Amino acid sequence: MSIVAIVREVSASFDRALASVAPDPPIDVARARAQHAAYVAALRTAGAEVVVLPAEDALPDACFVEDCAVVAGGAALIARPGAASRRDEPPAVRAALAARLPVHDMAAPATLDGGDCLLLGLRLYIGRSSRTNAEGIARARAVFAEVGVEVIEVAVGASLHLKSVCSPLGEDAVLIAEGALPPRTFGAARVLTVPEPPAANVVVIGSHALIPAGFPSAARAVASAGLTPHAIDNSELRKADSALTCLSILLG
Repeated sequence: MSIVAIVREVSASFDRALASVAPDPPIDVARARAQHAAYVAALRTAGAEVVVLPAEDALPDACFVEDCAVVAGGAALIARPGAASRRDEPPAVRAALAARLPVHDMAAPATLDGGDCLLLGLRLYIGRSSRTNAEGIARARAVFAEVGVEVIEVAVGASLHLKSVCSPLGEDAVLIAEGALPPRTFGAARVLTVPEPPAANVVVIGSHALIPAGFPSAARAVASAGLTPHAIDNSELRKADSALTCLSILLG
């Protein structure tokens, strides 16, 4: 089955994107756009069909499409981002998803960011974080139960999102930053560890894995899982508290 990746171009206002610590030096939008273009090219090299949504300059964080929806079991749940400034991002993503699969919506007071959601087979692990609340997890549980996907709540701790410290390596393995989560968080899934949180976030497409450049531990980990690593420089994009999975929604 072919993989479709939905991405969104970097806004001209990206230098005003949310960040837990003010970047120093400030975000260079042109450099961020070049890194995003390299990411899109790598998705295509890995075999994905890429759907590129246009930038929305009034929404600085809009390139982080992952937070706008969760896809599992052939259905999509349109998220309600935990950051109020991002609440206008989902409609364009919803339209792209609705052309391909059934979509469900979420209403206040529920909040959920896709960066808190990690799918392993028919289990969807959702981090309870500052961006995702109990009502958001309950809505996800109700939606995905209809398509046979079990939702399991995970305590995130101090991390912004669950996938700030981990990511799936296929359907039965997960990559985790050392010490970030209890060893049995993901049940019987095979666990591979890396020392740095940024190295724990990778994008797997078939036998390929997009990994953050500058982290040899990520390359070693994905290679040990039988995947071919493709290093992507996301250093400028990462200044806005992001990681590689933030930049796409994968279908298929």
